[in-house]
Amino acid sequence: MLSIYSRCWLCRQPLRLSHHGICSYCLRHLPTKPLCCPRCGLPAGDTALPCGRCLQQPPPWQALVFVSDYQAPLRQLIKKFKFQHTPELAPLLARLILLNWQQAHREQYLNRPDVILAVPLQAKRCWRRGYNQSNLLARPLAYWLGCDYRPAALSRVRKTAPQQGLPARMRRRNLRGAFRCHESLEGRHIALLDDVVTTGSTVAEIARLLQRQGVASIQIWCVCRTL
Repeated sequence: MLSIYSRCWLCRQPLRLSHHGICSYCLRHLPTKPLCCPRCGLPAGDTALPCGRCLQQPPPWQALVFVSDYQAPLRQLIKKFKFQHTPELAPLLARLILLNWQQAHREQYLNRPDVILAVPLQAKRCWRRGYNQSNLLARPLAYWLGCDYRPAALSRVRKTAPQQGLPARMRRRNLRGAFRCHESLEGRHIALLDDVVTTGSTVAEIARLLQRQGVASIQIWCVCRTL
């Protein structure tokens, strides 16, 4: 009898390679991304050059890599991963990020990061959930790419209100001074990992903190980017 771990998480059909978590048919039929700016990840007319938004007001990172818009079926998988105590989804979601980073690496000549960092959770929220979902995504990616993973490099030092439902300006204000970097990362190429990027306020706050540390470059990696 096949266990749940040897079936595709989407169509429930048996998997030849159980560690992939998703069958080749479902992988091919994931939602196709529109043309998006390689820097901010928002819809644009060209995938090779920064969009007008980034030319006028560049974000504090050099590239944003994501799998899909925040829509079905990945939206359901992320909710299951975060809120229904399903950490075993982490290898599948991490592999999807890896596949998209490899494509961006070929097409945009992205450098391989030296260090992968995960967006930290508030301690109480992490305790209630039992894990930091971004941490679970970062570990296999660091292993597959041969990068350092620094789980203790970043922390939240101030409790913040939930970001959901806040307008973009309030999100930025809510996160100001909320994070701290505890390690020297000067001159290192960084990949900052989160599960979902919506307005980008969280990763932007951390990226500015890393810039002040003197890092060489910053890439943002996530499963979904809200378009």
